Amino acid sequence: MSFPWFRMGLLLGLCISLLLGGSWAVDRGNFKTCDQSAFCKRQRALKPGQSPYRALLDTLELSDSRLTLQLINDNNKVHLLLELYRLQGNITRVKINELKPLKPRYEVPDVLVGDQPTEPLSVLSQDDNGVVLSLGAESQRLIVSARPFRLDIMEGPEVLLSLNSRVSAPVSPVFRHIDWRCIVCHLIEGAEAEDGGKDKEEDGLWEETFKTHTDSKPNGPTSISLDFSLPGVEHVYGIPEHADNLKLKTTDGGEPYRLYNLDVFQYELYNPMALYGAVPVMLAHNAQRTMGIFWLNAAETWVDISSNTAGKTVFGKMLDFVQGSSETPQTDVRWISESGIIDVFIMLGPKPSDVFSQYASLTGTQSFPPLAGLGYHQCRWNYNDQDDVKAVDQGFDQHDIPYDFIWLDIEHTDGKRYFTWDPEKFPQPKEMLHGIKDKRRKMVAIVDPHIKVDSGYKIHSEIRARDLYVKNKDGGDYEGWCWPGNSGYPDFTNPEMRAWWASMFAYDKYEGSMENLYTWNDMNEPSVFNGPEVTMYKDAMHGKWEHRDVHNLYGLYVQHMATTDGLIQRSGGTERPFVLTRAFFAGSQRYGAVWTGDNAAEWDHLKISIPMCLSLGLVGISLCGADVGGFFKSPSAELLVRWYQTGAYQPFFRAHAHLDTPRREPWLFGPENTALIRDAIRQRYTLLPYWYQQFYQAHKTGQPVMRPLWVEYPKDTATFTIDDEFLIGQDLLVHPVTEEGARGVTAYLPGQGEVWYDVHTFQKHNGAQNLYIPVTMSSIPVFQRGGSIVPRKVRVRRSSDCMENDPYTLYVALSPQRVAVGELYIDDGHTFNFQTKKEFIHRSLTFANNALASRNLFPESNFSTDSWIEKVLILGASKPNKVTLQMDGKETSVEFEFEASMSVLTLRKPGMNAGADWTVVLQ
Repeated sequence: MSFPWFRMGLLLGLCISLLLGGSWAVDRGNFKTCDQSAFCKRQRALKPGQSPYRALLDTLELSDSRLTLQLINDNNKVHLLLELYRLQGNITRVKINELKPLKPRYEVPDVLVGDQPTEPLSVLSQDDNGVVLSLGAESQRLIVSARPFRLDIMEGPEVLLSLNSRVSAPVSPVFRHIDWRCIVCHLIEGAEAEDGGKDKEEDGLWEETFKTHTDSKPNGPTSISLDFSLPGVEHVYGIPEHADNLKLKTTDGGEPYRLYNLDVFQYELYNPMALYGAVPVMLAHNAQRTMGIFWLNAAETWVDISSNTAGKTVFGKMLDFVQGSSETPQTDVRWISESGIIDVFIMLGPKPSDVFSQYASLTGTQSFPPLAGLGYHQCRWNYNDQDDVKAVDQGFDQHDIPYDFIWLDIEHTDGKRYFTWDPEKFPQPKEMLHGIKDKRRKMVAIVDPHIKVDSGYKIHSEIRARDLYVKNKDGGDYEGWCWPGNSGYPDFTNPEMRAWWASMFAYDKYEGSMENLYTWNDMNEPSVFNGPEVTMYKDAMHGKWEHRDVHNLYGLYVQHMATTDGLIQRSGGTERPFVLTRAFFAGSQRYGAVWTGDNAAEWDHLKISIPMCLSLGLVGISLCGADVGGFFKSPSAELLVRWYQTGAYQPFFRAHAHLDTPRREPWLFGPENTALIRDAIRQRYTLLPYWYQQFYQAHKTGQPVMRPLWVEYPKDTATFTIDDEFLIGQDLLVHPVTEEGARGVTAYLPGQGEVWYDVHTFQKHNGAQNLYIPVTMSSIPVFQRGGSIVPRKVRVRRSSDCMENDPYTLYVALSPQRVAVGELYIDDGHTFNFQTKKEFIHRSLTFANNALASRNLFPESNFSTDSWIEKVLILGASKPNKVTLQMDGKETSVEFEFEASMSVLTLRKPGMNAGADWTVVLQ
């Protein structure tokens, strides 16, 4: 939750009231444009042209793991050091730093997962013009051109990607303020000292003012930028978080995409403004190849995108098609960051799945959530007290609606002092938690990273005593305003601070907490109500580093390296945590869930939740969702129902609402709408086995759970811009209804020769077509791919824990093209024993030659289950004469029914254990 317009000059304790009927929108004046960001304006003013940078080939040194080479700017004689690495898995790493900086530049720690394995580089040829290196895989070569400096990665005769091919300005040297008049001509940003020493303060080199906030820059201008050219590419994706389409737009003549974690009140849609999180990863895709660029930099970053096909009219594109065009499509991308070094990983694919694996090898995979985390979450700012929590909990039972987590926002605390409980509203938190636990449910409570400055508050007193707050530029504790009023901000970049914070989640430290209480980290951009752009001053200090260097890392450190560690440690390392964060960075996927922030009860916000989560999935963060119903404003009954239907098929499924909106528990909109919402939530619970299996795969491989169609159909150009439908794994295609008053939707079913089955009616449809689907208010268009097997649990109970030993139903969708395959994954649902003790069941399911078989994928694993296979539905089947089960050396008959009109064969009560080997034969 956020209120950037909130003026903290008001008295502490002032009641905030919002006019719900008014027109709410982001106040864009609170946030910078590129022209208002001095380094962005300067760097963007550099136009394509001759680069002043030259590679000094006589400085080349090559070892088994890296190549180093000096670069020089011929305009100002500044020397840079280029490092090249060939990493395992078809990844090239490029680092550029000053050779002899006056002061070290920040290099991002804690994001990469250990040392990256390298492979040898070898020189194929070298002359005065450059050097050619072998990258090993499939005739891949890296060409270093000397004058002007440029890198080209090639495969055979094809240029895959070029660096510094359009403009200069890789890096600007760090300066001492006292020396600026002497060496301003050394700026690699392109600034010149033609005036012989004119005061440059107005250019934002040493000081910059935005509104009433002044940012001192004791190190002077330190920005970096680098251009990438992508021949043959028209479609690029990624660099979340933005409330925009999945396919990134060109930014010529407009604002670049901004990556700078900010608390943005009711964000505006379809623009490149910065939001709560920043993952500097871009994917480039065409029908031949997928590649990725990972720009490892935690400072404020802007990304400019241009394309030589962007300005063409429809007529112009048609003319190219008719006459033939010799022009190769190309996308050019310029990355601009305020500080740090150039450290970029080029992931060369070639398949989408390869890029996901490559990125996962660098930053890790999605954490494997507890099964309950994939159920339904009920949240509000705020549930009033323990009686309110009890009443809401009972309401779900009375209306036969399952849920797993109920959430408490900031009002549950004692005066916004985190790790505490309001003594009047929540006097007996353990009694409340036991009541939830008795129903095998759980709770989440918010713990934000701003700490009330109050000498009587032990959290504040200990942080101050340990000297672990962020400092202001003058060396005192940095303080700003947030929910408690005057607040300190712990320095989570400090490992000592993170370790202490983690220790505070111990049951004997966090009074009233229990094993079924989990955590939500909000406001961790960090949000500072009276700060520039509603965040921390850039010249605040984290040890020896300025906040400008580490800004986009702050949320990762709060949630991931402190809170998540705390939840793991409190259980002695046995229990998987559940933590939600609003701010995030590359690597955040290793620790928990994210959501899309403070959205609104509007149809366009429902629609935008799909590309926003798809974009996050492409950069490793699969556990994503949006506030169901919209955080601000009040949804109509129709919008609320449609949002539940959409959210039920997105990875993180949570309803949330602002404190000044009318209550909107699922049963408050009349019996008919209650029934529709109940059905959507129950559909989610029947599919939990499939969701859980997908997250296990994401944890093991880095593949996204919710994915765009082009990921599975990379050669089908019709899929490249689709972002109103999506796949869950490979096998379920979802096209939510997101238009008010819709009577039908048109879904694209991909795959020439594929077949897709409507999961509700079992009607079969051919792939490679746009299918019009009439809809009513009960419709959620979902299709299962032919050639797949999807496990479900159709007995829905009050929570996922209550369904632990319930039986499975297998949905087998046949295809004329392929053998039907699927998997079944089972473990205890909440511990790390699947990892530490190999306690899990992982089975392959196949249907081939009229036989359905289950086989153990990991014989070395050890786990047992009481669940069994209760039913099998085979879609697209023919009627057999008989069906037999072969198991344990015995053969028995199986009951079956055949629905000829829909070609659906139902096998009833085959009764085999879900962890056993068995074969069902149709004769």
